[in-house]
Amino acid sequence: MCFLKLICDPDIVLSTFQFDPLTIESKKAATVVLMLNSPEEEILAKACEAIYRFALKGEENKATLLELGAVEPLTKLLTHEDKIVRRNATMIFGILASNNDVKKLLRELDVMNSVIAQLAPEEEVVIHEFASLCLANMSAEYTSKVQIFEHGGLEPLIRLLASPDPDVKKNSIECIYNLAQDFQCRATLQELNAVPPILDLLKSEYPVIQLLALKTLSVITNDKEARTVLRDNQGMDHLIKILETKELNDLHIEALSVIANCLEDMDTLALIQQTGGLKKLLSFAENSTIPDIQKNAAKAITKAASDPENRKLFHEQEVEKCLVALLGSENDGTKIAASQAISAMSENSGSKEFFNNQGIPQLIQSLRSDSEEVREAAALALANLTTCNTANANAAAEADGIEPLINILSSKRDGAIANAATVLANMAMQEPLRVNIQSHDVMHALISPLRSANTVVQSKAALMVAATACDVEARTELRNSGGLEPLVELLRSKNDEVRRHASWAVMVCASDELMAVELCRLGALDILEEVNLSVSRKNKFSEAAYHKLLNNYMSLKYSLTGYLSSSNIISDGFYDYGRINPGTKLMPLKDLCLQEPTDLRAVLLVNSKSDVSPPPSMEDKSSDIGYGRSISSSSSLRRASREKTNTGFGSPTEDKSEPTSGRNTAVSKSATKEKGSRKGRGKKEEEKVKEEEEVAVAPKLTGEGSLDKEWYPPSDPDFCVYVYEVTKSIFPITNIKEQIEALAKYVAEKMGGKVSKEKLPDFSWELHISELKFQLKSNVVPIGLIKKGIFYHRALLFKALADKIGIGCSLVRGEYGRAWNEVKLMNESRKGLIGAFPPPEVYIVDLMFHPGGLMKLKSKEADLYRYL
Repeated sequence: MCFLKLICDPDIVLSTFQFDPLTIESKKAATVVLMLNSPEEEILAKACEAIYRFALKGEENKATLLELGAVEPLTKLLTHEDKIVRRNATMIFGILASNNDVKKLLRELDVMNSVIAQLAPEEEVVIHEFASLCLANMSAEYTSKVQIFEHGGLEPLIRLLASPDPDVKKNSIECIYNLAQDFQCRATLQELNAVPPILDLLKSEYPVIQLLALKTLSVITNDKEARTVLRDNQGMDHLIKILETKELNDLHIEALSVIANCLEDMDTLALIQQTGGLKKLLSFAENSTIPDIQKNAAKAITKAASDPENRKLFHEQEVEKCLVALLGSENDGTKIAASQAISAMSENSGSKEFFNNQGIPQLIQSLRSDSEEVREAAALALANLTTCNTANANAAAEADGIEPLINILSSKRDGAIANAATVLANMAMQEPLRVNIQSHDVMHALISPLRSANTVVQSKAALMVAATACDVEARTELRNSGGLEPLVELLRSKNDEVRRHASWAVMVCASDELMAVELCRLGALDILEEVNLSVSRKNKFSEAAYHKLLNNYMSLKYSLTGYLSSSNIISDGFYDYGRINPGTKLMPLKDLCLQEPTDLRAVLLVNSKSDVSPPPSMEDKSSDIGYGRSISSSSSLRRASREKTNTGFGSPTEDKSEPTSGRNTAVSKSATKEKGSRKGRGKKEEEKVKEEEEVAVAPKLTGEGSLDKEWYPPSDPDFCVYVYEVTKSIFPITNIKEQIEALAKYVAEKMGGKVSKEKLPDFSWELHISELKFQLKSNVVPIGLIKKGIFYHRALLFKALADKIGIGCSLVRGEYGRAWNEVKLMNESRKGLIGAFPPPEVYIVDLMFHPGGLMKLKSKEADLYRYL
């Protein structure tokens, strides 16, 4: 088959004769490509025509022409003087430009200006068709878009939208659609008033042109100016008519996309409502059986509902019913779009109320979907519906939503996890729902979200901890599940919201001493201290969490700050380790008790618990070893204390049993005498009594023996007696000043009595403390065992007893072993005066030199007591 057959009739004169016509027949494409360099117009036209037919046959032929070097000579023919040559060359490029390699070469040859020149009004329609086809093919790539835009291609393309030829229209609108993806081109389209001619294309009888016009409008109406022009040119009427025409159902999806953009404008929405178009739109979405149409209708509502006024109009048109109906679709995409629309509409209070009865059960059902995307969208809708709405939170719980929400916390999608955590946090604001949530092992489910790398998930997980860890059981479960470690790490986050919510959660978790101690062990206090030093990183919650940790771990607070206020109530288990520097870890009481005594200062322990029952048996029955190892032998000290206290303030009656001890119970002298009186009894009875006594005093140990399950701090029977006595004798006193004076005298009496300044160096309290440490075989000394105490011993005992009977006082640590108590009293001389109450005055309580004396703060006497 011939590739090319032509007759060459060159008008060439050689000397005195004319060349005869020559017929050439070629079967090789390469031969024809060579003819593109001919100077004869007829040969060029015929060669271009043959190459065009060859290129039409497929992609392989296009690649062959590229390899033969046909593209470069063809580009020169685009500007040829002969119209036929220029037309045929343009037709070739219209076909070749669909090949990616040809596109690349055309960009390098910079032929865009030549192609755009073929769009001139005076050119033939065929040239317009193939030039616009070339541009449409080239505009699919970004670099070519830039070249078309820079060479002014938009204006002639818009002009060609009015061409009588449908192919020209189709190619032009396709190219404009591709160019409109760039924001600069969209802005130029507004300047060139492109919307009206594009709208006219909706009247075309060719669906492909209508579809491309709708796609182009969908892109350019993202700009407000374009939406205004479309509204002013009755564009909404055209779009609604398309939706009403069943024969145009292939255009409905794109029409809805344009409507979705237009509904973002309040004026457009009001217009469509007035003309009844909004009702038609909702009815169309609800009744359509095509999933993509339903999905796009829901997306249109979502976009428009971003404006409060639009939400109000939608609510008036009962859009909620339409959305609930769409939730029942079997198509996942429709469910997702409907859930997102409900999420947007939930900003309207009326819509929130509507979804309480209809919508929430369907959303809960969507939480059980196999699709991760559906679950995420449903959780988002529920998150917005339950925020600041207890009725909706209850409705979600009543629809059995708690279990699927907790299951979503282990989802692979971060958005789903964050949304589910938000819903659960909203529910947990109500105690009954919080208890229900806690019963589903929620703390364990939160561990993975807390360890997430996504900041939104971290934030919502921490917020959920803050909402659910409101009682001891939940906090214990969180600690046992290993949730405290990742929570503390979130305090280091660079994200403000994560850091704020983590601080909130830590503040909630630090509500009891056990958790506060554990959080401090994990470094929470150090991190919060560092955060609070930064003006940009600190927040109200980080400051509150820091103080909450200290206030619930008062042993650490007193060691760090040297101050306990009247609101810091000393509880059992408090110990005074002494001053420590910031950043230094405070050893736990258990570790301190298990250490051998050293030359460091004694650790003072406050413990009035006396109801700890020991285990039924112990292998180690020795009675002269320190805390945590066996029974301590401080019986003589306690015996002396009991004998002394029985002569002073009111003591327990003989009918009332003496407070029993837990860990530090010792065999008393009375028990020894009792054993001596039984010498005449039989051996079996004596052994039985001995076994009973040993069982009665055996403490619970930790780390020793198979029965060791729980450790208890050393008990302090003497302090228990102190508490009983002051409660009976001092608590009933009605005058606060007299209460303070009586308690001060009581403390001084128990700590060695009055000591004058001159005899203070001879007050051998150090030897007494050393003896206690030796006998207890530990640095930890219960405060009640100390019978010779100076300033810091007495101040601690005063504070501990004052807190037991409700006397407000602070504990302040000074230098060189000094400590004192400050109390606030009203000025007696101002009592009864009319007018504003003066602030109370602060006094220091004298517990050493003149027990019971009160020295006004900053007075010379008070300064001597504190510093000298």
